[in-house]
Amino acid sequence: MSVELKLSTSKPAHFYAKAARSFLEGLPERDDKPARPPLDTVTLTALGNAINSAVFVATTLEKEGVAVVTSIRTKFTSVFGPIKRSPNMAVVLKRKGAIKELSGSLAVTTEATTPFEGQKPGTSGLRKKTKVFMEKNYLNNFVQATFDALKADGVTIEGGTLVVSGDGRYYNKTAIQVIIKMAIANGVKSVWVGQDGLLSTPAASAVIRNREGGFVPFGGFILSASHNPGGIDEDFGIKFNCENGGPAPEKVTDAIFENTKSIKEYKICKGVPDIDIASPGSYMVDGKVNVEVFSCTDDHVQLLSRVFDFEAIKKLIARKDFSMVYDSMNGVQGPYAKRVLVDELGAPESSLMNAVPKEDFGGKDSPSHGHADPNLTYAVELVKKMGTNKVGEKVGDGAGVPDFGAAADGDADRNMILGKQWFVSPSDSLAIIAANASCIPYFKSGLKGCARSMPTSGALDLVAKKKKIPVFVTPTGWKFFGNLMDSGDEKYFPGKPVYTPFLCGEESFGTGSNHVREKDGMWAVLAWLQILASKNKDESKPLMSVEEITKAHWKEYGRNYYCRYDYEGVDSGKANEMMEGLKKKCDELKGKEMKGMKVDSAVNFEYNDPVDGSVSSNQGINIIFTDGSRIVFRLSGTGSAGATIRLYLEKYEKPSGNLDGSQFEVVKPLAELALEISNLPALTGRDTPTVIT
Repeated sequence: MSVELKLSTSKPAHFYAKAARSFLEGLPERDDKPARPPLDTVTLTALGNAINSAVFVATTLEKEGVAVVTSIRTKFTSVFGPIKRSPNMAVVLKRKGAIKELSGSLAVTTEATTPFEGQKPGTSGLRKKTKVFMEKNYLNNFVQATFDALKADGVTIEGGTLVVSGDGRYYNKTAIQVIIKMAIANGVKSVWVGQDGLLSTPAASAVIRNREGGFVPFGGFILSASHNPGGIDEDFGIKFNCENGGPAPEKVTDAIFENTKSIKEYKICKGVPDIDIASPGSYMVDGKVNVEVFSCTDDHVQLLSRVFDFEAIKKLIARKDFSMVYDSMNGVQGPYAKRVLVDELGAPESSLMNAVPKEDFGGKDSPSHGHADPNLTYAVELVKKMGTNKVGEKVGDGAGVPDFGAAADGDADRNMILGKQWFVSPSDSLAIIAANASCIPYFKSGLKGCARSMPTSGALDLVAKKKKIPVFVTPTGWKFFGNLMDSGDEKYFPGKPVYTPFLCGEESFGTGSNHVREKDGMWAVLAWLQILASKNKDESKPLMSVEEITKAHWKEYGRNYYCRYDYEGVDSGKANEMMEGLKKKCDELKGKEMKGMKVDSAVNFEYNDPVDGSVSSNQGINIIFTDGSRIVFRLSGTGSAGATIRLYLEKYEKPSGNLDGSQFEVVKPLAELALEISNLPALTGRDTPTVIT
């Protein structure tokens, strides 16, 4: 366990020395207060003149034999006032006795290998069947190709710090031990691992950006195939996140792929012993390399507590007329759900569903069939408990149904939001959070920018227009939001416009902000709870529901009826043939009338990044009609076998129009037209989609 002490000149150095000492030594039971066990790590952060206090605390505790100073880092931080920049120091203190010495050899072995075909990272890394990753050298090749690409890009790996963790799926723990040994062989001097090998994807980003004063690691490997099923016969995945906590940009993933095609050898330290990752601890291998196993929840929870008003949310949860449930779908989110919702916010433990992480996410015999995907099709238990069916329609009279429900996927970056017998589409959820952002402390100064992926509905655009803030439309993939978040940062894109505080999301149940560089399932849930808390401050009045908040939004902005059809496991050749045919049809579709609708534009979407000037082509077919309706076709990059065709359908209704229709019924005519234009059934042999959301 760890804690960060932020030092200032308002208190004397002796005060902070006493505080740090109490954390490192622990406190005995006193009066009605329980004993507090000692912590292993205390990070002192100080700005400007407070640095003198940090030096005093560190030297004092080291002389007393209480702690060992393991690192001191200095950098300049932007501040208000005429000086503009001020020195910032972070000092990491480890409790003496907490560091365990491990014997082992750091001798580097160079192993010969040959390339594997198809190790090209998709929008969220490399995903294949687990047994493919278990083949000799398959994982090793990709990891070495990544290290080589980073070195070629000027990343300082030698002497650096690396994060390695995942979503807990099968092969996760084995892969972590392999990567630790390979990282050390490539010059890494410190490896950070979440307890039990667990870190949610947003938590991994938070660790990179915030732990031990922030921005210590040069990046991290996240072992996850997200919402794909886990298990020896299912899927595994790996991706690399950079020093800003975000997914590697295309120039890096392209370099990794090129390396995989020509790799001849990899480096590994076979003499490094396997690390016990079952509990927190600090290990020193051969007196030279440190491996830190830490609480997987601390850094993310501490960050979220600064983003939201936990006290206001606690009052909402404590209301007698409010109830909620949260389904972690046996993915990595379980420990975070307990820590945030139960321990921090006071929700009863009975509000947690499937909160124990499992290597197969419950397996094929579970209601979700091990598919930890938070949507109406797979989150079967939650959907039933919230009083709806698999298309979001109300079932029964609502008696005993909780007021709020949510779910997370395998790596906890996605979310699904429901009210009592009410489903909130991801596109609507994003727009509603943006419209109510001012109630979230992190956005108290107002949003400066927002973004959505191209297939996501235009509901966000309507909010941005009213708030007079820029809205960007990007390709699918969270990495495309990263540049917008870092725009104007002196380290990355100096001189560019600043768009933070920033909000963004995708129709694929991903929502987040610039607090991390990944979509964040827990963040989305807390955003909705914060909105509900702000709408229900007076406990003497009836609870304003999720449904009422959604309908009020539609009455102000109109409704974007929206639906997505997924055709999974399609023959890749046939899927590509369909997409090529659509590309050729784009020019002839413009101006064409079909079933009473006229095509305004049809394009193969291309994104020109306004921050770094990069161009991303072939990002999906976007067909827009004169009434604002849309049909979008895209091949997904998140599957592990075959191809997934995604068909997106959108129809806008003004605030004065019919706002109470079924989204699935309203867009059916568009679906029929889309299938006719694409010739999808004839090419793929699929008459119906695998999943409708």
